[in-house]
Amino acid sequence: MTTSTVAVLGLGAMGLPMATRLATGLAVHGFDIAPARLALAEDQGVTPFPSARAAVAEADAVLLAVRDQYQLDDVLFGESGIATALRPGSVVILTSTVGTAGIRPVADRLADLHIDLVDAPLSGGPVRAGQGDLLIVVGASPAAREKAAPVLELLASTLTIVGDNAGDGQALKTVNQLLCGVHIAAAGEALALADALGLDPEKTLEALMGGAAASFMLGNRGPRMLQAYDDEGAEVLSALDIFVKDMGIVGDAARRVGLPTPVAAAAEQLYLTGRSQGLGSVDDSAVIRAIAPERRNG
Repeated sequence: MTTSTVAVLGLGAMGLPMATRLATGLAVHGFDIAPARLALAEDQGVTPFPSARAAVAEADAVLLAVRDQYQLDDVLFGESGIATALRPGSVVILTSTVGTAGIRPVADRLADLHIDLVDAPLSGGPVRAGQGDLLIVVGASPAAREKAAPVLELLASTLTIVGDNAGDGQALKTVNQLLCGVHIAAAGEALALADALGLDPEKTLEALMGGAAASFMLGNRGPRMLQAYDDEGAEVLSALDIFVKDMGIVGDAARRVGLPTPVAAAAEQLYLTGRSQGLGSVDDSAVIRAIAPERRNG
């Protein structure tokens, strides 16, 4: 089967730019529970449908972005689930980070319906999604990857095949999120300490980025951490709650294989503290406020 039509379910902050990008090379069917989002998608060349099942019925591929394993199971196999509406021979492309534990059963249930699952968690924000500049790691059989290729190649600037099984992509993304979560938490601690020691935060950040302590996350989140104490805070590019979820996935994975991850566990506690302080929906750079609720200088 050659993939020429893809259904995108959920046209939110990531779904809409991905659908818009895909519409430059493929026929795109779209569904969202919000009529306004569906109208925006239609303006970008996406064909709107009144339900998720209607949107996927004639599609060769379905792009899913869900919050967690529970939502994945519900979208596919719930009361209004799409699995039985999918065409045999089609492919489901999962772009979310949901962990490895439940992926294999999902893949097996879809296989019983002659549908492939491509495990393809991605990194990158809405702007990069619209530009086809996402980083995507893929675990799927060669046949499933071939079906999904027209979709993934439009979305990704870096596409890494990590294995032939659904779950392999989730495994690598779990490792990735361990590092990202720890790096953001460490950056928050470092800048909070600089402030407590009376250093100028901007000059401190500049100095750190010029030496061995520099990292992508420090350079990316650091400037936003300096905005975290402003009245409006930093623009929400990635909510703190996402790392509550993802560090939980890291911990679950480590426990299943009996591996200690004490640094990741400590970082998870900072994100949980932030959520308990009402910071769950703000930018994850606000983790600095879980460490130091108020700036001491400036």
